[in-house]
Amino acid sequence: MAGKLSIVATPIGNLGDVTERALETLRAADAVLAEDTRVTGRLLAAFSIHTRLERCDENVIAQRADSFVERIASGEHLALATDAGMPGISDPGLVLVDAARTADVEVEVLPGPSAVPTAIAAAGFVGSAFYFGGFLPRKRTKRTELLASLATLDAALVFYESPHRCLDTLASIAEVLPERRVALCRELTKLHEEVLRGTAAELLETLELRNAVKGEIVLVIEGPAEGEVAEKGSIDDAELAERIGAARDEGLSTSALAKRLSAEFGIPRNELYERIIGMDGDDKEDPAENDRSR
Repeated sequence: MAGKLSIVATPIGNLGDVTERALETLRAADAVLAEDTRVTGRLLAAFSIHTRLERCDENVIAQRADSFVERIASGEHLALATDAGMPGISDPGLVLVDAARTADVEVEVLPGPSAVPTAIAAAGFVGSAFYFGGFLPRKRTKRTELLASLATLDAALVFYESPHRCLDTLASIAEVLPERRVALCRELTKLHEEVLRGTAAELLETLELRNAVKGEIVLVIEGPAEGEVAEKGSIDDAELAERIGAARDEGLSTSALAKRLSAEFGIPRNELYERIIGMDGDDKEDPAENDRSR
């Protein structure tokens, strides 16, 4: 009998969101491959499912993908489950799917809960396109560079984030995309679900009043305003002079202003830096600071 690999979406918080088909598949499988057997074990126990669990985290899947495929080819039915949501969405499950597809063994995907579309719906930002980037880089410079590179994309931007890095990430968004609204979706489908909306600076102000930010977080950054993308690519001297004056009133450095305008207009940051220096007469700022912020 031919085996198969079942990709099983599991609840992102509320166990009531599990599908009947998912439960049937988890029961019928010869083994459930789990990102964390403790997490998936609690799900199985809640529905009195006694299928054997095997750990299949990033390290295991990298080393054993071929052996899992061999087992499927020999007739085993393996179900793949991540800790929450759809396997393969910002987790290593796609490595196994790729290996299975390459070997031409049967793969079935069971649709179900996922934090990405849930957050997009909860955010309420109008638009038909979105970009999902998984987790943003940990380092500030790489994070701001990535945000700047996506600023001209005509789509909402969706990212997962750790509660421990949430404030730093909001600070980067406030620096690069200060006018965009952001929806911070926390603990989706759970008892303490919360959706906060506002600019990144406004959300920072709200969250800094709390002792800590807790729970699983999805950030949705609103897409550019109508006409904003079309206006990218140039900024005339009059508007640049106005922006320089406003930046100085705000206490913004030349490097930070260049980075902000680069994201807003899609112009290389170094080009803007030189123009600002030339117009502002600000030759006191250490050029090395500009290099460090790349």
